[in-house]
Amino acid sequence: MFVRIVKMSFQPEKIDTFLSNFEANKTKIRAFEGCQFLELYRDKTNPNIFFTYSYWDTETDLENYRHSELFKGVWANTKPLFNAKPEAWSVDKLESLA
Repeated sequence: MFVRIVKMSFQPEKIDTFLSNFEANKTKIRAFEGCQFLELYRDKTNPNIFFTYSYWDTETDLENYRHSELFKGVWANTKPLFNAKPEAWSVDKLESLA
């Protein structure tokens, strides 16, 4: 399993549109084969910046999602809302303490 972190910065007037789109699709994304976890975070000092954290069984699962009709639809609605290029990282979780 690995973690995918995506940083997105939005035009202030487009944030509600993004949040509505995320709300409409979050359950479908989480239910996608190989996705084990999904969270959305908002930066405390810059409210235009959001992060998604998702856990995937394999890189193939993530790639299957990224080539799916679901992703294409979500991304088509999200991409025009940005005010900066999104950044993404795939990382291996080494430790987790609860």
